[in-house]
Amino acid sequence: MRPSLLALSFLLVAQASLPASPVPAAPPIAGTEAGATPARVMEYLGRGVVAVHQPDGAVFISWRLLGTDQADTAFNLYRTTGAGPTTETGPFSSRPDPVAGTIKLNAAPLVAGTWFLDPGASLQRETTYFVRPVLAGQEGAPSTAFTLRADTPPQPYLSIPLQTPVGYTPGDASAGDLDGDGEYEIVLKQEQRPLDNSRAGTTGDTLLQAYKLDGRLLWTIHLGRNIREGAHYTQFMVYDLEGDGCAEVACKTADGTTDGTGTVIGDPAADWRQPDSATVATSDASGATTTTAGLVARLEGRILSGPEYLTVFAGRTGAALATVPYEPGRHPDTQTPSTEQMKEVWGEGYGNRSERYLACVAYLDGEHPSLVMCRGYYTRAVLAAWDWRDGQLTRRWLFDSDAFAANRAYRGQGNHSLSVADVDDDGRDEIVYGAAVIDDDGSGLYSTGWGHGDALHVGDLVPENPGLEIFDIQERFDQQGLSLRDARTGRPLFAIPSVKADASGGDKGEGPGRGNAFNIDPRFPGAECWAAGSGMDGLYTAQGERFLEHRPRGFPTNFGLLWDGDLLHELLDQNRIVKWNWRNGAVDPLLIAHSCIANNSTKATPALSADLLGDWREEVLWRTRDNRELRLYTSTIPTPYRLVTLMHDAVYRLAVAWQNTAYNQPPHPSFYLDESAPLPPRPAIRVANP
Repeated sequence: MRPSLLALSFLLVAQASLPASPVPAAPPIAGTEAGATPARVMEYLGRGVVAVHQPDGAVFISWRLLGTDQADTAFNLYRTTGAGPTTETGPFSSRPDPVAGTIKLNAAPLVAGTWFLDPGASLQRETTYFVRPVLAGQEGAPSTAFTLRADTPPQPYLSIPLQTPVGYTPGDASAGDLDGDGEYEIVLKQEQRPLDNSRAGTTGDTLLQAYKLDGRLLWTIHLGRNIREGAHYTQFMVYDLEGDGCAEVACKTADGTTDGTGTVIGDPAADWRQPDSATVATSDASGATTTTAGLVARLEGRILSGPEYLTVFAGRTGAALATVPYEPGRHPDTQTPSTEQMKEVWGEGYGNRSERYLACVAYLDGEHPSLVMCRGYYTRAVLAAWDWRDGQLTRRWLFDSDAFAANRAYRGQGNHSLSVADVDDDGRDEIVYGAAVIDDDGSGLYSTGWGHGDALHVGDLVPENPGLEIFDIQERFDQQGLSLRDARTGRPLFAIPSVKADASGGDKGEGPGRGNAFNIDPRFPGAECWAAGSGMDGLYTAQGERFLEHRPRGFPTNFGLLWDGDLLHELLDQNRIVKWNWRNGAVDPLLIAHSCIANNSTKATPALSADLLGDWREEVLWRTRDNRELRLYTSTIPTPYRLVTLMHDAVYRLAVAWQNTAYNQPPHPSFYLDESAPLPPRPAIRVANP
């Protein structure tokens, strides 16, 4: 039986007085036996201390347990109070006047969790918190401190002021340690007039901006007019690709892209956009118009020719470190292909198929991260893997669905998203490309042949099935409207057919467009599954049994996260977090982010959802309606569980890296969380040099 929030509230004071009792040994680090795959090089992280002023005046503090911490690591928490007047007035004047300076808040080292409630802070003064790890009774070095400025108001979020240019809207974000200090910075995409590939029109110029969490702008990259704006064009990877302690940023670039130092890539005067009057005959109804001449697609604003590049930028400065031709190009023989040449390669000539991009980071050798840039999934699909080592960007391999006959089974199998995991348990990552999987060596592992879809979830979704599982929905009106399969082999575990095709709108004639798979109900083992669209309804167990005929009103189908401190997932949609209440068959609100707004239209996704700060729960990053601020929400609900930061689980960390790709999908860890299951072992990792 899971503890109620009332029961959890009694833990608030307990953290301050826990005895120094023995800590149960953590499970052994997986993969450390003789002959095991080398440990993965993950990013060095600090403690991520965060403090939130609560409405009652108390301060909730939490921090990270790292994947490299020993099992018996405990913590001491310190508060530094700034100088102030001897007698204070205001809402906290009845409290004992704290002495200016630093004091330890806990009587004995904290071992039960990585959070603490401080009811005695004088928040009219600057107040700072930091932790020290304790091993064998000896304190380690202090963490980076978190400071609440004097008179910080009670609010459940951290404010990140933005420098949003006039006419721009903040969009998707990613996180990485850009400057090597062990804490995350935010890379934010800013857009003007983004368009879907099916729509003609001239877009604006996309920006990538890097921010410290206090709102300091580090740099801005201008992608320029030759990179079209939209969810399918700019997939930006933020990751420490060479293990030097600082993340790089990688994305597709073109003539006129300007890096964070003002250096221009290619020809700054080039303009490869199609003119307003251009059209092309097509048999593809998506984005086409019927005229007296037949079915035509407008080309206005599309970019169908010109040089294409892949650039790696320095996280510290935004400077371009290396630029190479983007692989594959639109056509193998020319940068200015004709309509007929485009049709030969992609099946159409107006960029609806050729200009759909995906990207990810994967540990293809099991030890070091590689960059994987992708093009196409409706017909031809190409993935190019790159290594960034010692200042050189070199291609590792290229998979092309059209390269030879055996690969053609991989045509048309990709989703509007992708995922990365070691699905065959050989220590090296595979790329889950929708209904197919590409092996770590760039060969095809398998293709189900089920075709293109939208939502995609990869994790330990079915605990009784060995290894990982893949939840997918198929856009094609077919038997696999919603499916769960074994990740290693592609073997179907169950599939639920679409019952009808959508009758109108942009999804006319298609199958479901949304789907989720999370452990939300304690009555059933594994992840509950559901999909929306094409008449699909209800909730299913991980074994494919329908246990609820109709989803209740307001039941989200977009994102999920770990928020309230138990081991079940909560649901995230638009600007709210809710919890499935299985007792009354409804969802209960946990958080509404007032004055905030989600991104990506009906997909209603946050700028970013990830374990960015504090303990193992996930944070949510939303933009405000006036586009002047990002707000980072973090949970202040006590939890009885002490887990390693999710960002030191490779499957989860890589999911955060690819989250901004096309149709954003939520991250999953590699392990199963439930009160009926053992807590996950410490990860087999080593960290990059700080």
